[in-house]
Parts: sequence; structure tokens; C-alpha cells
Amino acid sequence: MDVQPITVVDAFTSVPFAGNPAAVCVLKQAESAEWMQSVAKEMNLSETAFLLSEGENVYRLRWFTPKVEVKLCGHATLASAHVLWGEGQASATPLQFETLSGRLTAEQKEEGWIALNFPSKSVTESVCPPELRQGLGAEAAFVAKYDSGLLVEVANKKVLLGIQPDFGLLVQSGCGRVIVTCQAEAGDEYDFFSRFFAPDAGINEDPVTGSAHCVLAPYWAKKLGRNELHAFQCSERGGELRLSVQGNRTILQGRAVTMLKGRLVARG
Repeated sequence: MDVQPITVVDAFTSVPFAGNPAAVCVLKQAESAEWMQSVAKEMNLSETAFLLSEGENVYRLRWFTPKVEVKLCGHATLASAHVLWGEGQASATPLQFETLSGRLTAEQKEEGWIALNFPSKSVTESVCPPELRQGLGAEAAFVAKYDSGLLVEVANKKVLLGIQPDFGLLVQSGCGRVIVTCQAEAGDEYDFFSRFFAPDAGINEDPVTGSAHCVLAPYWAKKLGRNELHAFQCSERGGELRLSVQGNRTILQGRAVTMLKGRLVARG
């Protein structure tokens, strides 16, 4: 029976059982969106990535949550690059991914870091909907819209960590995906912290979200007056990112750990 290899990788971490787990399928042939969605639902991780070679170091890349296909995903792209290099399916030259967000690239850096070149996302100041305040159970110091939802800045890390969302209310609010963030205190090794909630996409709280940092990096770069940043996403698992804002692009750097290798043996 022909089988499909699948690998689970913890992304944006250098240690096991942290960061954000993603499943990676390097496809042997083109598959339907329905099949890919079914696999993602079966894996039940925040993202499953599917890659199909289009030439040397060039891959078509698609990402699926258990419920929907998404246009941009950082941790599953990081996991994909980690798998391709780790299994010798790509050389050390930059990887190129053709995606719904255009061409993305990945480069190997020192000490296991991988740099992803992603599009930056801008924000527009907005009012805080009452349903959002109720859903988060926290006061917002600043609220802004971005293409997939809202960015909410809160007063400090204590407030950020204390948020216990009502995910039903967040879905009912129609706000989309919600990034909550705060500035780090003086002397902290990080510049800012964040959490990310996407119950409308089947992900109540995402452990570490690369795409959210395409919003966060330009936001904090402007606010702090520097383009090189160090960030930590404060989920239960937690994850670390190095960020560089370069014009309309954001460079996300992270590390990854392979956790599981298996085979899909049933086609459905």
C-alpha cells in the first residue's frame, strides 16, 4: 500500500513539548483540498502543512487548521523548512514557498535558527467592541484592526496572563482572530509579549503564531522606535521569536524540534 509520510514538529522552540506543534506532509503527488482538510482534521493540530515540489528548493505550500484553509501560517512554514532540510529533501540555499500570500522564503541561520521572509501587516486604530471586552474579560489600552481581526494592547504582562477568554462570546462578537499584547518591562530579555485567540478557525488559543507577529512586529517597531525585536508568546507552551522589520516585510526567526514521524496509511 502506498503511504504518505507525516512529521510533527514543535516550532518556535528549541526544546520538546513547547512552542507550537505542526504536522508536515511532503506530498508525493497533488491532492485535493478536501483530502488535505480531512487530514488536518484528523491531526487536530492548529495547522497541518502540505508541500508539493515544483522544482529544486521550490515548493507549493498550503496550510489547514482542523476547520479551514488559511492564507498565512508562520509556525507550519518554519516546521516545513525544518523537515525539508532535516530529511535532506532541500539544499542549504534559500527555500522558496508558493502560497496564498505570495512567495515566501526560508533561510538557515546559525545555531538552528531559521529565518522566514513574510509580508508585514498594518493596523488601523479602532474602538473596542463591548462583546470583545466581555469575551476577554480585560480592559484594552488600545485596539486596532488588521486584515484578519483585532489587535488589543493591554496594560502589562499581569493583565495579559490573567485573560481567561469566553470563546463563545469571541465567536459571537464577529471580531475574527484576536491578538492581545503588552510591552515588556525595563530589564526584561524580551521587548513585548502576546497571546493569540482564533476560535472562529477552530483554534481557541494558538501556542505560538508566526502570522500574528507580522502584525505585532511593525506595530511594536513603530512604537518602540527600533526594527530589531525579541518577542515571547505567553501561551501554556510558550514560544520565542526574533523579529526584523524591513520595509513592507517582516523577518521571523525561530527554531524547531522534530517530535514524531509517521505514515498515513488510509486514503478515505
